[in-house]
Amino acid sequence: MRNVTKTGLAVLAAAVVLSTSASPADAVDLSDAAAIVKRTNAAQYYAAKDGRALVRMKIVDGKGRSQRRQFAVLRRDLKDGGDQNYLVVFDQPADVRNTAFLVKKHAGKDDDRWLYLPGLDLVKRIAASDERTSFVGTHFFYEDISGRHPSEDRHELLETTDTEYVVKSTPKSTKGVEFAHYTLRIDKKTFLPTKIEYVSEQGKVYRRIETVKVDTVGGIPTITRLKVSDLESGGYTLSDVSNVQYDLGIPDDIFVEGSLRNPPQKWLR
Repeated sequence: MRNVTKTGLAVLAAAVVLSTSASPADAVDLSDAAAIVKRTNAAQYYAAKDGRALVRMKIVDGKGRSQRRQFAVLRRDLKDGGDQNYLVVFDQPADVRNTAFLVKKHAGKDDDRWLYLPGLDLVKRIAASDERTSFVGTHFFYEDISGRHPSEDRHELLETTDTEYVVKSTPKSTKGVEFAHYTLRIDKKTFLPTKIEYVSEQGKVYRRIETVKVDTVGGIPTITRLKVSDLESGGYTLSDVSNVQYDLGIPDDIFVEGSLRNPPQKWLR
């Protein structure tokens, strides 16, 4: 692909999911926080024109009890840095098999999101007010899967180290968000985020997203392990991304509501 906020990566991990960067290190440090975040968004969510990956999630609650999720994710960009589509289809465990999630991401307005629940044979629209809620029982949020729009926040460069930029991002509107601000630590070579910490109105860090592992896939640095932690409950979700492929020529016509009930198996394998 060529953007973990409601748990990325996209999908996530997916955003969680298929999170990558092809940006080289700059000879001179950048000083414009908005420009840095824009490049990070592009690195994490827009590498290549499309992508496919297999995502395995381990979900651990505050008492140490664990469960797992596995899904395939497809992404196609309609415009570099702008509109794009995601399709997520679960195959494990049995109680979530065939659950599917469709995102039509829009620049400058709310994204369209739908969730298919096979047990009820129900397609549910995910309202903008629900974007920062749990994604299918994980610590990822729906918004994490396809990413938060950089234009939704004001960005301030706090620090530049030898290896990272540190940026504070504050929402322009408090509607639909539970944080006062979040801090991004960004690798200067890849422009991938290494850590994101969400801070409450009381000034307490309550949620953390950490890049645990980065691999190079087809010459592109790619986040392949991501950890999202709920610091209040002690629970976390660990997302492992594998079988990553880019520029497959995934057609746009599979990113429709009909694919929720009848997933395009040709492209998911």
